[in-house]
Amino acid sequence: MKYFSLLSLSLALFSCDSYQASKSHINPPQVIETITLLGDTLTSPELKGSKSFDQFKSAQLNYFDNQDSPEALIWYGRRIAYLGYFKEAIKVFTLGIETYPNDARFYRHRGHRYISTRQYDKAINDFEKAVILIDQTIDQIEPDGLPNSKNIPLSTLHGNIWYHLGLTYYLKNDMNNALKAFTNRSVTHKYDDNIVSGGHWLYMIYRRLNKIEESKAVVDQVNQEMNIIENMSYHQSCLFYKGLLEESELVIDEVALYSLANWYIYEKNDTLKAKEYYQELLKGNPFSFAYIAGEADWVRLYE
Repeated sequence: MKYFSLLSLSLALFSCDSYQASKSHINPPQVIETITLLGDTLTSPELKGSKSFDQFKSAQLNYFDNQDSPEALIWYGRRIAYLGYFKEAIKVFTLGIETYPNDARFYRHRGHRYISTRQYDKAINDFEKAVILIDQTIDQIEPDGLPNSKNIPLSTLHGNIWYHLGLTYYLKNDMNNALKAFTNRSVTHKYDDNIVSGGHWLYMIYRRLNKIEESKAVVDQVNQEMNIIENMSYHQSCLFYKGLLEESELVIDEVALYSLANWYIYEKNDTLKAKEYYQELLKGNPFSFAYIAGEADWVRLYE
């Protein structure tokens, strides 16, 4: 069966029999996932009593029973990734690409996990391949693995491919290609969340390209009455860029720290104050997009 070659982790820990016999006590071994641009070693997390692990086991069992289903394989890989086992997820998505070479979803998800593991050139190659595969196809809603409070999926396959492609170019400080990807982002803007998530990155791209008027136009459509379901951090950053929120009014989280660090550079030319915000940001979750972007900026600005 295919699944015996999927994971290099201990099969004793991940086997169906072990799961059924001792569901509450299983915990896979921690492994090194990547070395950051700052030289830090990142490992997969401990998962004792984790809901995510139970969801993974359910997805695993579903795949074992439906090995000819691309959807089952995708969710198997996604659930592995949600555990923090990105290298193992990449293996699963690679199997998906080998088995279903014309299914853009496998490139989209493998590319995402190449971002997590700081393999940006590989991520770009995957997203560019996915762009080719979705050309002239009908877009589709992409179900969330971590649903929001209203259980409303807010993104699409096409939109996520363009979004992550733009983000990866941004991480490489290739602002011209980042701009192309984000302006080609085929999200319907059915939800206000889409406007603020893309607007956050577009604003900073334009600022780095010194296109001030274009950056202002991006946040012109953002207002305080928007119906935001999950992207509250991006929303408040856009309001801050627009001048509708003061720095003292921001709820400080990783996105806010990243936004403020950048703002002090392009608005105040104050790299010392920016450095303080970057330092605070880099104490956080090393797999969040804000952290990953801050890490790339730190190497570019301070090393």
